[in-house]
Amino acid sequence: MSLSVRPQRRVLVTKINRSQSFAGVNSSADRPFRNLSAFTPTVSRKTGSRVSRMFSMSHKSPPPKVPQPNRLDEVYEALKKGLTAYLEVHQLELEKLSTQIRESKRNSRLGFLYDLDKQVKSIERFLRRLEFHASKIDELYEAYCIQRRLRDGAHNMVKAYSTGSPGSREARESLAEASKGYKEYTENMCLLENELESQLGEFHVRMKGLAGFARLCAGDQYEIFMKYGRQRWKLRGRIEVNSKQVWDSEEMVFLPLITEFLSIKVTELKSLANHVVVGNVSCETKDLFAALPQVVAVDINDLGTLKLSLEVTWNPFDKDDQPSAASTVNKASTVNKRFSTYNQSPPDTPSLREQAFYVSVHQAGLLRRHGQW
Repeated sequence: MSLSVRPQRRVLVTKINRSQSFAGVNSSADRPFRNLSAFTPTVSRKTGSRVSRMFSMSHKSPPPKVPQPNRLDEVYEALKKGLTAYLEVHQLELEKLSTQIRESKRNSRLGFLYDLDKQVKSIERFLRRLEFHASKIDELYEAYCIQRRLRDGAHNMVKAYSTGSPGSREARESLAEASKGYKEYTENMCLLENELESQLGEFHVRMKGLAGFARLCAGDQYEIFMKYGRQRWKLRGRIEVNSKQVWDSEEMVFLPLITEFLSIKVTELKSLANHVVVGNVSCETKDLFAALPQVVAVDINDLGTLKLSLEVTWNPFDKDDQPSAASTVNKASTVNKRFSTYNQSPPDTPSLREQAFYVSVHQAGLLRRHGQW
């Protein structure tokens, strides 16, 4: 899948390979496209690090003054693909659980079946909630398209009345009415765009490390600064022996934005007053709406000798919209734990009812043996 940006922006972006890596390029407009493959460097982190949250509060901030309909179309298409993939993944989980319940009803403990049934009901609730969320996004997008068509019509009317003879009173009144309508439809588009942006969920970004072909040496220190709209994330790390890396921050949560790109700046810390900027890139984020976590690799410099590896997990619901911990099924640890639960075989130990039956049969056999039956 490819990463595309609006032509009027000042940056170019590369493509995502089938290995789910993505790359940024320098901000100059004449840089060529580049492809790169994913990698996984060895990274160790300081103990006690917690997930950082720096929200832009896009759903509470004032709406933009100028709508971006072309960009919103691109983000909406990517969002719909991500939600569809999310539904398919959880539907497969539901089918596997249902099949396991049917196959293990004859030889399983009641508690085991009860746990499976609880997981089935939890996934069914999550699927219904996900379908409602998708329908809400569709309604917002349809309302946005209606306001866009009305705005285009008002713009054509303003253009027609402006080119004609403005001498008559009726023409001036019609021009003022068309201008008023154009302004109103523009404001409505900005409000809907802001509301749609608040329904994009969260990006959980985990630092995996730097990789530089014979560039990284033991003792080197780097500072990484990420900017996404009004959201910021700054972290520092050092290269130790055996190519191990230690970073002072582990994870960050970003709210997805419609018109902004993720800016990444990497600086090598030489001394207190000598810092060297290795690279400053801008990356597309609309292709990060995926059902499963993605490991992405970003070219930091022009030659691609220094790369930044990040693990990005998309959650379609943000923190304020989470009803319970059972719905956070997008995290890799939770998914792996659930799949391990699915794959376990039914236990061979008898249930309490079977144990009582075996005891009664054994007692009856003893009574027959002693002639007391």
